[in-house]
Amino acid sequence: MDRQLKKKNWTLKKIATYGAIALFVSFVGYQLLFADRRSTLKVEKDKITISTVSRGVFQEFIPQTGTVEPSRTVYLDAVEGGTIKSIVAESGAMLKKGDIILELSNLNRELTVLQQEAQLNESITRQRDTRLAITRNDLEQRQTLALIDNQLQILEPQYFRQKQLFEKKLISKQEFERTEADYKYNLERRRITYEVYKNDSLDRIRQLRELTFREQKMTESLEGVSKILDNLIIRAPIDGQLTRPQLDPGQNINTGQRLGQVDVVGSYKVRVEIDEIYLHRITEGLKGTTSFANNNYELVITYVYPNVTNGRFPVDMNFVGEIPQGIRRGLSLRLRIELGQSSEELLLPVGGFYKDTGGNWVYVLEADGNRAVKRSVKLGRKNTEHFEVVEGLQPGDRVITSSYENFGNNEVLVLN
Repeated sequence: MDRQLKKKNWTLKKIATYGAIALFVSFVGYQLLFADRRSTLKVEKDKITISTVSRGVFQEFIPQTGTVEPSRTVYLDAVEGGTIKSIVAESGAMLKKGDIILELSNLNRELTVLQQEAQLNESITRQRDTRLAITRNDLEQRQTLALIDNQLQILEPQYFRQKQLFEKKLISKQEFERTEADYKYNLERRRITYEVYKNDSLDRIRQLRELTFREQKMTESLEGVSKILDNLIIRAPIDGQLTRPQLDPGQNINTGQRLGQVDVVGSYKVRVEIDEIYLHRITEGLKGTTSFANNNYELVITYVYPNVTNGRFPVDMNFVGEIPQGIRRGLSLRLRIELGQSSEELLLPVGGFYKDTGGNWVYVLEADGNRAVKRSVKLGRKNTEHFEVVEGLQPGDRVITSSYENFGNNEVLVLN
């Protein structure tokens, strides 16, 4: 007898099919919910530079190149023009103050000086003649007063004697009146003469004071004129080494023309040209360092020039303490000039990444070191070695600091 068989709802085939569908859906759901969909790029680890973020002393400085110059230089400019008569000292010679370097001749100037000297001497002579006349007038007035006083010394006792005799009627009235008239005349004469002498004396003092002042000025002018010809002799203004251009006897020299310079030997400074963007931050007293012959030397800014030429301004820097042995004028030195006080900061080494990111983000390695992930950061000040990290990084973070030029916009780098 045949028996009806029940139809099976779950066959192996059906189970396998549904299982495969469920597995696929689960995979897709996982990818949608949990999988890392960020763009990635494989990078060879040995072709990148990895630096570690750390705390350290940050010193903001700028690298510059300076030129060694003598600490003091005195330029030789021709005060008077003329023709070179003779050359005494050659370029490179060591001079003492006052040593003759060269002599000029200028006949027209010499004749002018002689004429000026003659005029001044004539004026001085006239002043002295005027002084002599004033003095002579003073002596004459004093002699007149002395003569009147002498007359009074004779007439006064005579007058009083005759007055007594006249009162006793021992002499005639005519004789007494004559003596009285002479006595009173000389009294009045002395009063008038003394009044004139007193007024003349006050005026005489003023005149003599003015004469003395004018004569002094004329004498000073005469001395100045006499020194004009001294300017035709060029002398060393200080002890030092002479540097001058090629000059030849007979060559014409114009007034104000530079004839060379004398440099102090053994003492040097460094002249540095700095970009004008740092003008507001560069002040006297800022320090710098340089390396010469495998030794480091410290310098300090002693003068900041206010003039800006072609976008740069010069400063003078002096060595602090020992001056490097062997440096010479014209030698170039590489320097690091500090822009402020040092402070402890979170530091990231400088690298090529900055030109690609502007310091807004970097690739930071994960703990296993196999991947690097893009992270936003904020960087502050910079020197030649480090950036100041403001936010986004912690001490110990490892950052790719080489160029990001070939990484595109990928957010994750897989390191091989």
